[in-house]
Amino acid sequence: MPENSNNNSRRGFITKLAKSVVGASLLPNIITAADRRRNIQSLYRANEKYSANDQIQIALIGAGGMGTADTNTAITVPGVKLIAACDLYDGRLADAKKKWGNDIATTRDYREILERKDVDAVIIATPDFWHKDISVAAMNKGKSVYCEKPMVHDITEGPAVVEAQQKNGKVVYQVGSQGMSSLGNEKAKQLLKEGAIGKLNYAEGFWARMSPFGAWQYPIPADASPKTVDWTAYLEHAPKRDFDPLRFFRWRNYRDYGTGVSGDLFVHLFSSLHFVTGSVGPEKVMATGGLRYWKDGREVPDIMLGMFDYPETEVHPAFNLSLRVNFVDGTGGTNYLRMVGSEGSMTVEWDKVTLLRNKSNVDASDPLTQGKKDTDRGKEYVYHRKDMLPPEKLEYAAEEGYKGAHFDHFYNLFNAMRTGGKVNEDALFGYRAAAPALLCNDSYFQNRIIHWDPKALKLINK
Repeated sequence: MPENSNNNSRRGFITKLAKSVVGASLLPNIITAADRRRNIQSLYRANEKYSANDQIQIALIGAGGMGTADTNTAITVPGVKLIAACDLYDGRLADAKKKWGNDIATTRDYREILERKDVDAVIIATPDFWHKDISVAAMNKGKSVYCEKPMVHDITEGPAVVEAQQKNGKVVYQVGSQGMSSLGNEKAKQLLKEGAIGKLNYAEGFWARMSPFGAWQYPIPADASPKTVDWTAYLEHAPKRDFDPLRFFRWRNYRDYGTGVSGDLFVHLFSSLHFVTGSVGPEKVMATGGLRYWKDGREVPDIMLGMFDYPETEVHPAFNLSLRVNFVDGTGGTNYLRMVGSEGSMTVEWDKVTLLRNKSNVDASDPLTQGKKDTDRGKEYVYHRKDMLPPEKLEYAAEEGYKGAHFDHFYNLFNAMRTGGKVNEDALFGYRAAAPALLCNDSYFQNRIIHWDPKALKLINK
């Protein structure tokens, strides 16, 4: 990235910031006009009206915790109606009728859902190892898809999903990293482009959880048995074994079905980082960690640390990324993505961006810091108008009433279906976000550095 371009961008940002700070009477929360329009849209979308014939009719495949949350959000988007649900556990199907009405159809077999002509789109919230097969099958049946992250269970599965989306051009495919549609990500992308933190050189992300459910200790229903769970269907593409309710209800703990903390949480950070920077991914992946606390028979670590090298491209300089997940954190709940540049840093959340500027950032050519001359008895003195410098810390926050990234991600999907527009996280983007997360697991379990070509989406043997 040319140095002069970076300087011009930074100076432009400082000039804009000075004007905005003065205009805002030095208030810490500054919402741009674009942000304000976006928030107003979120606040008043409920006024949109659609006739019964113009409803987008959806079905849920995988009615567990995330599938339920996804559906509850999706049906708040005007013009969307749930008509069917699928799950391999009978108890969830019964709960689905209680939650969403006795008139919805329920089935254990997702293929029955895909055969229905009245289903326009499906939410896929199954365990990770089913994402690829159901996604491809749904698109081949002409259904638009919202698939929970990570998009695939293994990097070898990504091309099939990308190809299916390209082949079925009229269907819309959205990967469910909700932050991709957040105000926080959009603001961070804008700030980085305007030079708010100078030249990016480092980024870091952190997730911490401690609650029992946060550590994937999901409750086991008392009636769980081979009669209430279709165990044979569950293992159709996995090693065969006797019925084990832990492997069904706490599937994230096992490599045959889930993708560990990296696939569950790192993938969010990769999605946001790639969106903000325009990156297609790292070229080197290294990971370490261990099973420190949750020694309950699980196969994946509860502490993971990943390090990634991002090469220089036409849209960003070379930079390093470090990610951490801690499921043994007594504080719990902490998560962030922080980007550090030559002139400052910003912490990116889905509804807020906190910008920190370097105190020593003085440039005589910048309008905010250039020297002013004064005279005293024939002598010239140069002084700086320190009271006109922008604040060292700024918070850009969504206005009260903002519906949030989860709502906007679904709104983006359904709007794309109606208008033929683009989604915020299609299959190719989703694959490029999933790949480094999955390679992080490979690095950990194989105890080696992984080299990756993020453009060609291929492993490199060195």
